[in-house]
Amino acid sequence: MSSNPKNPFTWVEIYVEDMNRAQKFYETMLDIEMTPLPLPGGGDELQMMSFPWKEGEANISGALCATKSMQPGTGGTVVYFACDDCELETSRVESAGGKVLKKKFQIGEYGYCSIVMDTEGNTIGLYSLK
Repeated sequence: MSSNPKNPFTWVEIYVEDMNRAQKFYETMLDIEMTPLPLPGGGDELQMMSFPWKEGEANISGALCATKSMQPGTGGTVVYFACDDCELETSRVESAGGKVLKKKFQIGEYGYCSIVMDTEGNTIGLYSLK
């Protein structure tokens, strides 16, 4: 094991069918602003909309991705978004077009989370310490 442990995650991609609908859902639920992520060489086989990040800081980010080669859906990997209090983001899910699958619940001494479905059918988690 490395003597300098670090978070191994660096990037997350959430696959979507309708970029505009998905962007509106995530911006509304998380109260953020997403930005288009242009691809080198252009092309229209992949469209990406980036979550916020700070260049050169200790953080990870990701993007919504619309492509014919990957489809959204449930039953696979679950991405958890950090929140101050996941109950707030959960309260915005349905008005943003998503579905609450499991309201805020305690995960022992580790904090709280809720499980929701986005407008594209992806299951995602919301996590907070309180």
